[in-house]
Amino acid sequence: MKPLCVTLSVNGQEYPLTLTRAATLLQILRNDLHLNGPRYGCGLGQCGACTVLIDDRAARSCVIPAVELDGRTITTLEGLAEHGRPHPVQEAFIEAQAAQCGYCLNGMIMTTVALLRSNPEPSEIEIRQALTGNLCRCGTHLEILDAVRRAVQGSLKRAAQAPPTTSAKGGAQT
Repeated sequence: MKPLCVTLSVNGQEYPLTLTRAATLLQILRNDLHLNGPRYGCGLGQCGACTVLIDDRAARSCVIPAVELDGRTITTLEGLAEHGRPHPVQEAFIEAQAAQCGYCLNGMIMTTVALLRSNPEPSEIEIRQALTGNLCRCGTHLEILDAVRRAVQGSLKRAAQAPPTTSAKGGAQT
């Protein structure tokens, strides 16, 4: 196999890399970029431990060839924090004590972030459906659901407190 030159945009940084077609995104993130938020779980894209955001959508990095992501925006757990502060979803998981061993948390958090970016007010059913493909072997499902509910409430509260944006004509928009 002939190596290919690609540039991966990960957590706001550009990484020019020479990759084989067989290299998965998870391998590159962990082994080459030393980003250990995404975990190796099943290697089949079924457990969710390796979840990252690709163009703000949850994706299983263990089954995606890295060479296919040239020009796409990739966000890992490490890229969620802003100005040294945990992302609000991470804060909600901490508040709800939604971890036991912590192995599944990367996938749970990244899936929750993707859900809230596409649907800021998900119903209980939509929350459960979004997390269906993420496995937790420790049994902290109730705490995880509580954390997602807290994240939804926090996001609604922040939206209500945000000042209205203004249009180019000077009028307020909501």
